[in-house]
Amino acid sequence: MNIGTVANVSGLTAKMIRYYERIELVPASRRTRSGYRDYRESDVQVLRFIHHTRDLGFSLAQVRTLLALWRDRHRPGREVRAIAQHYIDTLNTRIALLQSLRDGLSYLAEHCDNAEQPPRPILDDLPPLPE
Repeated sequence: MNIGTVANVSGLTAKMIRYYERIELVPASRRTRSGYRDYRESDVQVLRFIHHTRDLGFSLAQVRTLLALWRDRHRPGREVRAIAQHYIDTLNTRIALLQSLRDGLSYLAEHCDNAEQPPRPILDDLPPLPE
């Protein structure tokens, strides 16, 4: 597959794919005889994974760690478990913050029907967005 096709099916832009190759988050793609990038389905799966983890707010360093876990089939199980548990804890914290934000916004939507009364006190009670 060429980079345009891979961009379409992975949800990333061609520019991001080239960037991920440049920073060695993903291996450089194979090249055709004419020099065009040539991707396999396995490349697309990795790029989709990166796209989803980035959408969930994971940093590039965290994505790199998660990819290394997946690629290294000889890593000790206890190490994999510890790293996985760390990410589970991180996700649970984000989920709790997002649920709190959702609850605050729901309250705001239900109680702000008077257009002349500003909703500022309710907005002040909302939790900060997760990073």
